[in-house]
Amino acid sequence: MKKFNLEMSVGVFMLVGLLAIAYLTLNLGGLELFGGDYYRVHAGFDSVSGLKAGARVEIAGVPVGKVGRISLVDDRADVVLALKPEVKIGSDVFASIKTQGIIGDKFVLLTPGMEEDYLKDGDEITETESAVDLEALISKYVFGKVD
Repeated sequence: MKKFNLEMSVGVFMLVGLLAIAYLTLNLGGLELFGGDYYRVHAGFDSVSGLKAGARVEIAGVPVGKVGRISLVDDRADVVLALKPEVKIGSDVFASIKTQGIIGDKFVLLTPGMEEDYLKDGDEITETESAVDLEALISKYVFGKVD
């Protein structure tokens, strides 16, 4: 009977430890099991070079959401932005793809406008600025085709 209690205690301890490791892994990795509470808006870009699903969405350097999905629609990249429900952005918001540091990760920067008509779930951001392609700029400079 004592051996059974010891084995049961060790088993419960191991199970709790594995659950704690799984929780920390999901939390530190930024994963959400149940999708989170977001509303989604679309933004069309000519180029999203280097932007990945799960990238940050920021306003004034503050994370307000993440990139949900990137797909091709009519020769343009359609980026779905999942924004926190407490974040209200006007219909004249400006979305641009920026790089963190010189060779860092890409993220979407939202610059709010003055409009008080807020975007709702499924609406589209019309004013966008695509990512800067550093390779194209460097090749233009190297081969003398800078305008």
